[in-house]
Amino acid sequence: MTTKNRPLSPHLQVYRWQITMVMSILHRATGIALALGSLVLVYWLASLASGPAAYADAQALLGSNLARVLLGCVSFAFFYHLSNGVRHLVWDTGRGFEISQLYRSGYLAVAASIVLTAGFWLLVL
Repeated sequence: MTTKNRPLSPHLQVYRWQITMVMSILHRATGIALALGSLVLVYWLASLASGPAAYADAQALLGSNLARVLLGCVSFAFFYHLSNGVRHLVWDTGRGFEISQLYRSGYLAVAASIVLTAGFWLLVL
């Protein structure tokens, strides 16, 4: 049996990074972060249902500086996933596929997620 020297499919080292590629990867990563963050929400709700002592322990844990940073990251993941999801909904209507529109909507989604995250934490703190 002879094997032909067929070309291999290009990979990330061949392609130049573009905003659309980064946003697609980040959309998937934020989805995973939200799934993990939902476990924290379940923990907090379970502690709330378990009584004042368990709730106080959860509040102490989630009120630490490290937990606040992680909660900030999860909130950014939420707002990014939301903003990019709206972008995908617009695409489902058949609009926004011109290169300039793809880049504009990508930067808008990132900016919106940053502004929404900052606004959320200004309200919370």
